[in-house]
Amino acid sequence: MTWINDFNKEITPFLIKNAPMKDFTTYKTGGLAQVLALPQTQEQILYLKDFCQTRKIPFRMLGLGSNILVSQKGLEGLTCCLKNYQGTEINGTELCAKAGTALDKAIEISVNNGLAGIECLSGIPGSCGGAVYMNAGAFNQETFDTLKSFKVIDTQGNIKDIYKEQITYGYRKVNGIENHIILQAVWNLKPADKQELLKTRRSILNRRAEKQPLEYPSAGSVFKRPQGDYASRLIDVCGLRGLSVGGAMVSTKHAGFIINYNNATADDIFALIRKVQNEVKKQTGIALQTEQILWGDFDTADNTAEK
Repeated sequence: MTWINDFNKEITPFLIKNAPMKDFTTYKTGGLAQVLALPQTQEQILYLKDFCQTRKIPFRMLGLGSNILVSQKGLEGLTCCLKNYQGTEINGTELCAKAGTALDKAIEISVNNGLAGIECLSGIPGSCGGAVYMNAGAFNQETFDTLKSFKVIDTQGNIKDIYKEQITYGYRKVNGIENHIILQAVWNLKPADKQELLKTRRSILNRRAEKQPLEYPSAGSVFKRPQGDYASRLIDVCGLRGLSVGGAMVSTKHAGFIINYNNATADDIFALIRKVQNEVKKQTGIALQTEQILWGDFDTADNTAEK
């Protein structure tokens, strides 16, 4: 790992060698990142990307780690985490948020300023950049419903704004930005009664607390919603609620969640994901697709449920 000595001295205070990914993901498990960076500025992010691209070093972007399962074998190269790249600004009815800002924090700010359009996303545990990257949604509202534009570093290293009319997007998917780094999101919201927005937000947060296993580490919904159905319903009717592997368990509170209830390894969680997929496919014929992203090397010998 001699390349770590080549970094500009100004960036070295923001680097962590052999960083435990359990400290940077909501599953609270996973191996070590060879090098993890915590940049605070757009210029630092661009420098890190160029540094790795020039030297052909594996490079990954991480927000708040809420939709990621990191292999127990760890991650080679550099993982760029945006948890310290945060900030919001309101201009009239527009809300601008840096990519590392917690989505729920941005929603809290919008609601407190009487701006409607993202309040139903309250409680989603990811970053604003992550929400844009996968068009996160909940309670019949999606990130792209009121999104105006987002700023990226493209594959050529150019910083540019992408307006949502310029791309195609859908359920938990945005096309054409797979290798882009999202820096900022801008929502065009609508003035609304602050008290009504606060009431809606409280109601959603309460519903999440009542129905979701927020008391345990997890990464939210594991599987995408099958057309015309719900993954949690299928898992439940297949009798898989409470199924466990090692320290990982299908939540008894919400069957769409896998929780780390007893020091689960990433291998435990991965094995449980595959068990659920295979059993649902066997009993219903439906192949559940993972919403969560797998990073690193896993034993993928049994991938039949994904096909």
